Amino acid sequence: MKSRLVASAALGALVLLGATGCTFISPQATTIEYSASDGVNISDADGPLDVRNVFIVANEDGSVGNLVAAIVNPTDEKATLTITLAGIDPFAVTVPAHGTVSLGADEEPLSIVDLDTKPGATVEVHFQSGDGSGAKADVPVLDGTLPYYADLTPGGAENAPKPEPAEEDESEEESSH
Repeated sequence: MKSRLVASAALGALVLLGATGCTFISPQATTIEYSASDGVNISDADGPLDVRNVFIVANEDGSVGNLVAAIVNPTDEKATLTITLAGIDPFAVTVPAHGTVSLGADEEPLSIVDLDTKPGATVEVHFQSGDGSGAKADVPVLDGTLPYYADLTPGGAENAPKPEPAEEDESEEESSH
């Protein structure tokens, strides 16, 4: 009788371990960091500033673009972020202590002339703040097809590409009548 009780307890423990054992070796999805929007996040470990959701909205041929981002300064002193793209003069953005500068929302986006990157691609951008060496990131280049990016297109919403309506299938049209 006692051995039967021990065997059923061991079997129960084995079933419980088998049903939950995979959670011991699988990574938790909630601990994986990712960019939850179209842009990317950059954290310069050497510098004081963080860049959130950075992306570029470009015109159709990719010759001009607007850099959009939120730049966060969690420190007690104002700090400057230097943004560099190959072949283009660097940009400098100063962020007040404990402040955020939202390029494309509260502030004008940074206009990049001679971008030479079409929407759908990425462009390498270097972000540097403080005394650190900075961080490089492949920043996505988007167009203004989506309504919430239309106003961010160089030249405004009137220059944004218009989404084309989906073509209806003729067989669906006939069956609906």
